[in-house]
Amino acid sequence: MDNQNKTIVSQSGDGWQRRSAVETGVAGRCPRCGEGHIFDGFLTVRDRCEVCGLDYSFADPADGPAVFVQLFACVPGVIFIVMLEILARPGLWVHIAVGIPVLILTTVLPLRPIKGWLIAAQYVNKAQEAGTAALWAKLHGDAADKKRRR
Repeated sequence: MDNQNKTIVSQSGDGWQRRSAVETGVAGRCPRCGEGHIFDGFLTVRDRCEVCGLDYSFADPADGPAVFVQLFACVPGVIFIVMLEILARPGLWVHIAVGIPVLILTTVLPLRPIKGWLIAAQYVNKAQEAGTAALWAKLHGDAADKKRRR
């Protein structure tokens, strides 16, 4: 176990192996350890990782997931429904039977992976809003202090 920890320290310098935001975020895993979970429910962000204790108070994806869903998922779904009307002219019941599931699949399902990716990207890239430098120093300073003590 000791050798494994030394390997991880040497890979990232802060005690944790550097992981990509896509690798961890899309799966809903902690961006620092890759083992814990970001979410407590479908879209509710946990207070902290249950494995490594990373405080998720830095996480603020705001409306980002909804914007990405609208741009990349919802638009093709709506185009599909409009093209169905133009090409086939089906009855209203077909639009209800096909359109509602298409819109649900293209809007609700991608929200969680996109939100996880944005949260992980905030951590990996150390993104911060103006005035939050103290929070980042606290979050990342603990790892730097541990490294200096070794």
